[in-house]
Amino acid sequence: MLKIGLQLYTLREELEQDFEGTLRKVAALGYSGVEFFHYFGRSEGEVKALLEETGLIAIGAHRPYDVLLENADAEMDYIRKIGSNYLIVPYLSEEQRSDWSRIAANLRILGEKAKQQGVVLLYHNHDFELRESSGGQTAFDYLYSEVLPELLQVEMDTCWVQYGGYDPVEYIGKYAGRLPLIHLKDMKRREDGSAETVVLGEGEVDLTSILKAAEQAGTEWAIVEQDYCSRPALESVAASLEWLKPNYKQGGNIYV
Repeated sequence: MLKIGLQLYTLREELEQDFEGTLRKVAALGYSGVEFFHYFGRSEGEVKALLEETGLIAIGAHRPYDVLLENADAEMDYIRKIGSNYLIVPYLSEEQRSDWSRIAANLRILGEKAKQQGVVLLYHNHDFELRESSGGQTAFDYLYSEVLPELLQVEMDTCWVQYGGYDPVEYIGKYAGRLPLIHLKDMKRREDGSAETVVLGEGEVDLTSILKAAEQAGTEWAIVEQDYCSRPALESVAASLEWLKPNYKQGGNIYV
């Protein structure tokens, strides 16, 4: 059964204003877990205590690529202390992705260190990994062919796979067994071809098929994310959870 979590980046402005209160509201909505991207100055102990109070599970954390390269030990220590072992590379700037072979080499080093410390390293994609290539493959496939599964797992942003021109259901099947986390996101295309992220069920992504494929692939968490919200962000994440509720059991299971 897939557990349903929330990527807290969606609520970044609310967290900046009231970190503790926002997490309490996320728990009250019915989300089972949260994926961090920033700790807003809170210590491991403070975050852990808040998670215990709310009953939320720490799914993992997105942490900047350069921060991980420079300060891996501290980042791995923090994530373990708040009760998770998933540490995710969330994004590469255009400058950082100028050499995919170098990225693969760095991910191997980080993955080895993570493995030694009982942490699992993952990589989260955008659309450019599907549009750029290396070694005769998409950059997405190249990275995972160059780094062993025991050193690098997949966090697939299914919406960006679709926007990048590929079928997310096929890609989920391709990485079955290496895919503990997916991002569940919906979008509409604007007239200029760019993507506008929207509440689940209000866009063009076949979310039901993605959820079924993810369950079959052995995925643990489907993590709701909306990069930008046209209505208040808390209202948006509440509406996304409402869309899931016909198949959602309070406590973290989704039946698909």
